[in-house]
Formats: sequence, structure tokens, C-alpha cells
Amino acid sequence: MLSSRTLSVLPGIRHAFFTRQGGVSLGIYESLNGGVGSRDVPAHVAENRARMATALGIQPDALLSAYQIHSPDVVVAERPWPVDQRPRVDAVVTRVTGLACGISTADCGPVLFADAEARVVGAAHAGWRGALGGVIESTVAAMEKLGADRARIVTAIGPLIRQPSYEVGDEMRVAFVAGAPEHEQFFVPGRRVAHWQFDLPGFIALQLQRAGISKIEDLGACTYADAEKFYSYRRSTHRSEPDYGRHISAIALVD
Repeated sequence: MLSSRTLSVLPGIRHAFFTRQGGVSLGIYESLNGGVGSRDVPAHVAENRARMATALGIQPDALLSAYQIHSPDVVVAERPWPVDQRPRVDAVVTRVTGLACGISTADCGPVLFADAEARVVGAAHAGWRGALGGVIESTVAAMEKLGADRARIVTAIGPLIRQPSYEVGDEMRVAFVAGAPEHEQFFVPGRRVAHWQFDLPGFIALQLQRAGISKIEDLGACTYADAEKFYSYRRSTHRSEPDYGRHISAIALVD
């Protein structure tokens, strides 16, 4: 697993950006697939998630993740929920010790949040739709309702697809730039006509700054470029694979 330097020094908080290494899944899911929405063997996914929970120092049922829909919606976690009753949201926040806010990704941006003084943590799934749609601000606002102060919140952006590997069509650039010409900075010409290379982590960082967050760490890892460490939806699509594994990124309050 990977960790953030800035989150690691906070007292009473554990976190991890899990890679694809260290689990029991086979084939295209090798090996630490945490995606309950994948077509992997359910027992393998359960064992992988149990290993992640152990690494975080929590019970397996306390590793919470959502049914993600690329929305700005957030849920406040107060107790564990069954895997088949996951809320349809894209961010999880909590102030309950022993619960881990988790999200799954395979190219989209995992963002972890913590206010150690208020003992409030959160995790957001920030693909381009969610980032553009406001999931970052929604997560910060939900944390504030639990007592956090955005001036104290520390954040980390985990492994995601990066600009050299992220070619998009002109319609996406138009959607970003419409009404916000400053977003043009996140697009450079692609290898094909009317295509662009999009800087997702740069855009996420801007959204964090707009939300009043000044403590932002970017781990710098690219899911597409490093097949040994990471799953990638886009890489699996380019290889015509039938499915893909998912990483889990999670943060928890501990005693």
C-alpha cells in the first residue's frame, strides 16, 4: 500500500492507498482486488478487503465503501452497512472511531481528507464527472457539519490516471471550459485531431483550493502507466479485457 506523508503524521488517524499487490485474486484481478462490483470471486474480494481492514487496524465490516455513481453526493457513516446495501454516493465522511471511509477506483481520483483536531475524516471518488460536479466541495461541507474546519483539513490525492495517459475528446474539453475559461490549462493537444490530454490531478487540486483547502499532497502515481502496481479501467479497455480490478483507498479514526 502507499501512504501520504502529511496524513501519516496526524495522531489518531490511519490511512492507505492500497495497490493491486498483496491479495488472493487471480487472472485479470490479480491480486488485491477490493471491488465488490467486479465479477471477481466474491470470497476472494472478501478476503482482500479483510486484509485491508487488518492493515488499517479495524474490523472487516468497518471498511466502508459506496455504490459510486459519479455524483457530488456524500454519506455520513455512523455504523457499518452491508455490502449489498451500499449507499449510492461518491464520498464518505465520519467522526466515528473504528470506521474507515473508503472508495474504490481504477483510474479515477481517490482523495482522502482529515481534520485530526476535530477527529473527522473523509474519502471522495473524484473522476472527471464528480470533480466537475462538485464532489470535493460537498465532501468538505459534510465534514464541516461534523465539526471540521476547512482551514485545518489535510488532503492527499492518490494513484489515478495522469495526463500523458489520459486522452479525451473535444466534447469533454468544451464541457470543462464552458463558463470557466481558466479550465483550459488542464488540456494539452492529444495525439489525434480534436483530442486532448487531460490533467485530472491538477483539476482536483484546483477544486480543493477552491474549497479552501491549502494542505494538498499528490502522491504522483499513475494507474495506467504502472500495470504491476495498479489496476486501470482504460488499460483494461485497451486490452479488450472483460473486466478490471478496483483499488481501495481508505482513512479511519483509531484510538
